[in-house]
Formats: sequence, C-alpha cells, structure tokens
Amino acid sequence: MATKRDYYEVLGVDRGASNKEIKQSYRKIAMKNHPDRCPNDQVAATRFKEASEAYTVLSDAEKKQAYDQFGHAGIDPNMYAQADFTKGFSDIFGNVFGGGVFGGGFGDLFGQSQRGNDGADLQYELTITLEQAANGGNVEITVPMTVDCDSCKGSGLDSRYEAETCPQCNGVGVIRMQQNFFSIQQTCSHCGGNGKIITHPCSSCNGAGQRRQNRTLSLKIQQGVDDGMRIRLANQGEAGHRGGRRGDLYILISVKKHPIFVRKNNDIYCTVQVDLVTAILGDKKEIPTLTGSAIAKIPPGSQSGDILRLRKKGIKSVQGHEIGDMLCRIEIEAPINLSSKQKKLLRQFYDSLDKSNLRPSPHK
Repeated sequence: MATKRDYYEVLGVDRGASNKEIKQSYRKIAMKNHPDRCPNDQVAATRFKEASEAYTVLSDAEKKQAYDQFGHAGIDPNMYAQADFTKGFSDIFGNVFGGGVFGGGFGDLFGQSQRGNDGADLQYELTITLEQAANGGNVEITVPMTVDCDSCKGSGLDSRYEAETCPQCNGVGVIRMQQNFFSIQQTCSHCGGNGKIITHPCSSCNGAGQRRQNRTLSLKIQQGVDDGMRIRLANQGEAGHRGGRRGDLYILISVKKHPIFVRKNNDIYCTVQVDLVTAILGDKKEIPTLTGSAIAKIPPGSQSGDILRLRKKGIKSVQGHEIGDMLCRIEIEAPINLSSKQKKLLRQFYDSLDKSNLRPSPHK
C-alpha cells in the first residue's frame, strides 16, 4: 500500500498556516489540476484528489487537530468513504465564476440547480458637456449587445418542436463520477448541463438563442455628475444564455473640456476681462454662467488677479443639495492704439495722482 503524503506538503503550506492560507493554497492547486482543465491527465487528477482530501481534513478544526496529533493514523479512512469534497470546493469557487468555466461552471459541476450562463457586463463611455453635467437631463445612447432571439425567446429551439431529454445524463445535466472514496459531479458534455438536446434548432439564430443588436436606451443624467464617474444600469448588459441572468451596463462619464470654465469639485472657475475704467471706478458687469448669466459687482480699485465669488453659481453636488460657487479671476484690459490726444490726457491724469497711493503693497 502506497504511503500517503503529508497533507501540509500536499497543499504546500506550513503546519502553522491559517485557514485562509490553507484555502488559498487549495484553490490554486485545484484550479491548476481540475479534470476539466486537464482532461486525460492522470498526474493532474491525482494531485487534484490529494489536494481535495487534504483540504477536507485541514479545513475542519477537529479533523485537523487529530491529524496534527496522530498523523494519518488519527484519521479513520472509513469515516471519509462518503465524504463530500465538493462542498469545500464549491464554497471556494462557487461565487468566483458567475458564468462558469471548465465546461458548465462550478454550480453545475456540483449538482446545483441547472441554469444558463449569466450575460456579460458591458461598459459604455458617454461624453457630455460641462453644462449637461451641471444641469442634468436625458440622453439616448445606442449600445451594441447580445440579446435573446425574438423567434425562439432565447431557447434556440424551433417553436414547432420540443427539446429532447439528454440520453447521456437522463435530463439531470450532470454526470456523477466516483473513484474509491472520491466522488464528484461533472457537467454533462453532451448537453452542456442543460439536460435537453435541441434536435430542431431555431432557423433565425441557428440554435444559438441569441443575436447581436444595437439597443437604444434612455439615460437620465443626474445633476452634478463628474468626469470619471460610473453609472450602473442593472440588467441592461448582455443577455444571459439559456435563462441566465442578464448582465449589467456601466456608463463611464467623460466630460468635455470647456472653453471658459474649469471645474474643481463643485466650484467652477473662470477669467473675467475688465476694462481699465471699470477696474478703477467699479461697476456692475454681466458674466456668463453654466445656467445663463449673472451680474457681478466689480469693486472700485480692482486689481488683476482679484477673485470675485458668486455664491451658489457653481454645480450642485451629486450626493446632496449643496451647490458650489463660481470664482472669477479679474484680468484688466489696458487700452491700446491710443491717439496722441488720448495719451496726453492719460499722462495728465497720471501726473495728477497721489503717487503714495498709486501702487498697492505686495501684501495687498
């Protein structure tokens, strides 16, 4: 009788390894040596069986304690004659592969309820203007995706006929295999886990049950969305296969660069040109905003670089009711192409000024 390898050696972990480390190591070995991935590979099959046996013992606190104390002698082989190694395997992999790999997916592999593969998630990049981001609204998007065939409603079967029971698995969708004490269920390769055989496929989709189509969807843009944000539309992605759940559609928002405004969080920034007289004497000036225009008060003696703050003229927060501000940087425009008379008057004006108050200090 061949000597069994040490369970810790089989999984490649130390004796002080945590449950998490044991599970991770088993998952890696099982993935690499699974029979569906390595068909007709006896070495891989042996490794897979050894790893499953080792994990069944080391993942159970009581069995692990007995093994640590007495080794293989402390484990009664008879108590594992009907051991279900698939439970631990399914716990580890069941939620990892939604649509299934290695044939029909791990859900079918271990005899869970039959279902088709879930549809894939899709991502669509939507480019909008800063005005659309600030004000919200509805837009229509056209997304190419897989949908159920209209003729057969996704079944792949000619509506005049019925699907036949798979003769290989008798309609169960899985084949049970047992070797010594080790027993697993594998997706039936003849029917793909459906339990039914389509002998008269739908003529519209040639039995695929699906087709490609451009779907037009209406999307509501919420006020305040920002560049890089993602919107999830549940069940609007690729159609599932043979009754599987439809995937989700993710809308990735991309905001165009604006010629006037720059957004920072919920505030917007811009530059406002002010003529020399208005900067000196002060006045009111109409300036553009994302929702139209607003009147800004230019204080007397304004300097280039001064900031005017217009309260609540920015963008509404996408997560609440707060509204940002609009901050306008003043840029003074000096007159050009002056006539001789204008230059003379300007020089007289300058000479009449009190030079001590002419130039602001650096701190101002």
